Amino acid sequence: MLKVSEILRVKGNTLYTATPDMPVSHALETMSENDIGSLVIMDHGSLGGMLTFREIIRHIHANNGQVGETTIRSIMDDAPVSVSPNTEAAEVQRLMLEKHARYLPVMDGPVLMGVISFYDMAQAIVAAQKFENSMLKAYIRDWPTDGQEPAV
Repeated sequence: MLKVSEILRVKGNTLYTATPDMPVSHALETMSENDIGSLVIMDHGSLGGMLTFREIIRHIHANNGQVGETTIRSIMDDAPVSVSPNTEAAEVQRLMLEKHARYLPVMDGPVLMGVISFYDMAQAIVAAQKFENSMLKAYIRDWPTDGQEPAV
Protein backbone atom coordinates (compact mmCIF):
# COMPACT_ATOMS: atom_id res chain seq x y z
CA MET A 1 0.00 0.00 0.00
CA LEU A 2 1.16 3.51 -0.86
CA LYS A 3 2.04 5.59 2.22
CA VAL A 4 2.41 9.32 2.82
CA SER A 5 6.17 8.96 3.45
CA GLU A 6 6.61 7.63 -0.11
CA ILE A 7 4.62 10.52 -1.58
CA LEU A 8 6.73 13.04 0.35
CA ARG A 9 9.94 11.36 -0.81
CA VAL A 10 8.91 11.76 -4.48
CA LYS A 11 7.47 15.24 -3.97
CA GLY A 12 10.61 16.76 -2.46
CA ASN A 13 11.36 18.90 0.57
CA THR A 14 10.19 22.37 -0.45
CA LEU A 15 7.89 23.81 2.21
CA TYR A 16 6.54 27.35 2.35
CA THR A 17 5.85 28.80 5.78
CA ALA A 18 4.68 31.99 7.43
CA THR A 19 4.06 33.20 10.96
CA PRO A 20 0.67 34.04 12.44
CA ASP A 21 1.56 37.71 12.84
CA MET A 22 2.47 38.29 9.19
CA PRO A 23 0.02 40.36 7.19
CA VAL A 24 -2.33 38.47 4.86
CA SER A 25 -1.02 40.67 2.04
CA HIS A 26 2.46 39.17 2.55
CA ALA A 27 1.01 35.63 2.48
CA LEU A 28 -0.88 36.45 -0.71
CA GLU A 29 2.31 37.76 -2.31
CA THR A 30 4.28 34.62 -1.30
CA MET A 31 1.57 32.28 -2.56
CA SER A 32 1.25 34.15 -5.86
CA GLU A 33 5.00 34.39 -6.52
CA ASN A 34 5.55 30.68 -5.78
CA ASP A 35 2.35 29.43 -7.46
CA ILE A 36 1.22 27.60 -4.32
CA GLY A 37 -2.19 27.19 -2.71
CA SER A 38 -1.19 26.99 0.94
CA LEU A 39 1.23 28.14 3.59
CA VAL A 40 2.12 26.27 6.74
CA ILE A 41 1.80 28.64 9.68
CA MET A 42 4.59 28.09 12.19
CA ASP A 43 4.21 29.51 15.68
CA HIS A 44 7.35 29.35 17.86
CA GLY A 45 8.68 26.29 16.01
CA SER A 46 5.41 24.34 16.05
CA LEU A 47 2.57 23.94 13.59
CA GLY A 48 0.19 26.81 14.31
CA GLY A 49 -2.17 26.26 11.42
CA MET A 50 -2.66 26.35 7.67
CA LEU A 51 -3.54 29.20 5.38
CA THR A 52 -5.00 28.30 2.00
CA PHE A 53 -6.44 30.30 -0.84
CA ARG A 54 -9.87 29.34 0.55
CA GLU A 55 -9.37 31.39 3.75
CA ILE A 56 -7.93 34.30 1.77
CA ILE A 57 -10.86 34.32 -0.66
CA ARG A 58 -13.35 34.27 2.23
CA HIS A 59 -11.51 37.15 3.89
CA ILE A 60 -11.40 39.24 0.72
CA HIS A 61 -15.08 38.56 0.01
CA ALA A 62 -16.07 39.59 3.56
CA ASN A 63 -14.03 42.80 3.26
CA ASN A 64 -15.37 44.13 -0.05
CA GLY A 65 -12.40 42.93 -2.07
CA GLN A 66 -9.79 44.38 0.27
CA VAL A 67 -7.03 42.51 2.14
CA GLY A 68 -6.42 45.33 4.58
CA GLU A 69 -3.96 45.10 7.46
CA THR A 70 -5.31 41.79 8.74
CA THR A 71 -2.83 39.26 10.08
CA ILE A 72 -2.75 35.60 9.12
CA ARG A 73 -3.72 34.62 12.67
CA SER A 74 -7.21 36.05 12.27
CA ILE A 75 -8.09 34.02 9.16
CA MET A 76 -5.94 30.84 9.26
CA ASP A 77 -7.22 27.37 10.07
CA ASP A 78 -5.70 26.91 13.51
CA ALA A 79 -6.72 23.24 13.80
CA PRO A 80 -5.94 21.61 10.44
CA VAL A 81 -6.49 17.90 9.94
CA SER A 82 -3.09 16.22 9.72
CA VAL A 83 -1.69 12.82 8.82
CA SER A 84 1.44 10.88 9.76
CA PRO A 85 4.12 9.55 7.41
CA ASN A 86 2.67 6.04 7.92
CA THR A 87 -0.85 6.99 6.85
CA GLU A 88 -1.97 5.04 3.80
CA ALA A 89 -2.97 6.89 0.64
CA ALA A 90 -6.54 5.55 0.81
CA GLU A 91 -6.95 7.16 4.25
CA VAL A 92 -5.57 10.47 2.96
CA GLN A 93 -8.08 10.38 0.11
CA ARG A 94 -10.92 9.67 2.55
CA LEU A 95 -9.86 12.52 4.86
CA MET A 96 -9.47 14.99 2.01
CA LEU A 97 -12.92 14.21 0.66
CA GLU A 98 -14.65 13.99 4.05
CA LYS A 99 -13.05 17.16 5.47
CA HIS A 100 -13.07 19.04 2.14
CA ALA A 101 -9.32 19.63 2.62
CA ARG A 102 -6.98 20.21 -0.29
CA TYR A 103 -3.85 20.37 1.88
CA LEU A 104 -2.89 18.17 4.86
CA PRO A 105 0.17 18.73 7.04
CA VAL A 106 2.23 15.60 7.64
CA MET A 107 3.29 15.33 11.27
CA ASP A 108 5.69 12.84 12.81
CA GLY A 109 4.77 13.48 16.44
CA PRO A 110 5.44 17.20 16.97
CA VAL A 111 7.68 17.48 13.87
CA LEU A 112 6.29 18.85 10.60
CA MET A 113 7.48 16.61 7.75
CA GLY A 114 5.70 18.35 4.88
CA VAL A 115 2.32 18.96 3.30
CA ILE A 116 0.36 16.62 1.05
CA SER A 117 -1.89 18.33 -1.48
CA PHE A 118 -4.81 17.01 -3.48
CA TYR A 119 -2.58 17.38 -6.55
CA ASP A 120 0.19 15.31 -4.90
CA MET A 121 -2.34 12.57 -4.20
CA ALA A 122 -3.62 12.59 -7.79
CA GLN A 123 -0.06 12.39 -9.12
CA ALA A 124 0.83 9.50 -6.79
CA ILE A 125 -2.31 7.56 -7.67
CA VAL A 126 -1.73 7.95 -11.41
CA ALA A 127 1.90 6.82 -11.02
CA ALA A 128 0.84 3.79 -8.94
CA GLN A 129 -1.82 2.86 -11.50
CA LYS A 130 0.69 3.13 -14.37
CA PHE A 131 3.09 0.86 -12.49
CA GLU A 132 0.37 -1.68 -11.71
CA ASN A 133 -0.82 -1.56 -15.31
CA SER A 134 2.68 -2.23 -16.66
CA MET A 135 3.13 -5.12 -14.20
CA LEU A 136 -0.18 -6.66 -15.28
CA LYS A 137 0.73 -6.30 -18.95
CA ALA A 138 4.09 -8.00 -18.31
CA TYR A 139 2.31 -10.79 -16.44
CA ILE A 140 -0.17 -11.31 -19.27
CA ARG A 141 2.64 -11.36 -21.87
CA ASP A 142 4.32 -14.16 -19.93
CA TRP A 143 1.09 -16.15 -19.51
CA PRO A 144 1.71 -19.83 -20.32
CA THR A 145 0.02 -21.29 -23.40
CA ASP A 146 -0.70 -24.93 -24.23
CA GLY A 147 0.09 -26.05 -20.69
CA GLN A 148 3.69 -24.81 -20.86
CA GLU A 149 5.38 -23.07 -17.96
CA PRO A 150 6.08 -19.35 -18.41
CA ALA A 151 9.56 -18.39 -19.58
CA VAL A 152 11.80 -17.29 -16.74
